[in-house]
Amino acid sequence: MKLERYDGNPILSPDPAHPWEDLAVFNPAAWHNRENGQVLLLYRAAESHPEYKCYFGLAVSTDGYNFERVSDQPAFGPSVDGFDASTVQDPRMVKIGDWYYITYACRFFPFGQFWIPQEEQYKRPVCPPEFPRVIGTNATSTGLLLTRDFKTYIRAGRITDPLLDDRDAVLFPEKINGKYVMMHRPLEWVGDEYGTEFPAIWISAADDLLGFKQSRLLATAKYEWECGKIGINTPPIQTAHGWLTIYHAVGSDKHYRLGALLLDLEDPSKVLHRTTDWIMQPEADYEIDGYYRGCVFPCGKVVIEGTLFVYYGAADKYVALATCRLDDLMGYLLSCPA
Repeated sequence: MKLERYDGNPILSPDPAHPWEDLAVFNPAAWHNRENGQVLLLYRAAESHPEYKCYFGLAVSTDGYNFERVSDQPAFGPSVDGFDASTVQDPRMVKIGDWYYITYACRFFPFGQFWIPQEEQYKRPVCPPEFPRVIGTNATSTGLLLTRDFKTYIRAGRITDPLLDDRDAVLFPEKINGKYVMMHRPLEWVGDEYGTEFPAIWISAADDLLGFKQSRLLATAKYEWECGKIGINTPPIQTAHGWLTIYHAVGSDKHYRLGALLLDLEDPSKVLHRTTDWIMQPEADYEIDGYYRGCVFPCGKVVIEGTLFVYYGAADKYVALATCRLDDLMGYLLSCPA
């Protein structure tokens, strides 16, 4: 069982006319509005400046395949002087009531263009030793963003522990047993005391969306193609058999590959089934020839008339699309052990 690439890929490319997205567009969140049939993509966009600041752009489609940008300006960008002052990236989006709840990775200082020789990279300021470690090391935090219309936003704050480098944070689209639930990937939680050799997927429940304090280990690297860090990619969708979500794993070749998890509906800390083989790996030119060579990285998926649309970043440069029949993926997943 493999995801099938759309023949029209990539569906979004950098736009040299817009300085904020002239270098790369990738890693999009997605939402399907069943009332009007529109699909929204909130995508990460990068400038070509050496600082490599990132923003969010917004694109819409009436068929899920062909997208148009909503504006020549970013939909959302870094703050002036907050915890996300240099970059906002990799959004994941759920909708509860009238509001969209968006988790996003961010940093205080610019990241710089990591793919060029180190001596040519942007050098962030050197912080005094008494600075908080997360600022001094420029660690990645995860923020929470709220909007109803993608025009005005509430920048709620960090949703993950500010002392950790913690990303790949994904919310469930509804409360479970009266609690909000989040999956995330703390970079430092490795070693015998954490039960994992590599950064892994954790799950947490809380009464408040900014109150996630305790987590349980959900999934670690298990198969040969997962011999490095793993993390959740897309918000889970509810099926008759469980919560379906897509995750990534980094292999020995440093390529990002995708698998799927099925979690218990009442207790999503229980993995019911897990794909034993990857369902997508970098193969197309636009997934290899970019700023991260060998990366497929979705942040959103939607279901339209029984077809699963997976929107992903390709080589940290493009937005692309892969699809499958939802029943086919579920059939394969249900044949796999936990």
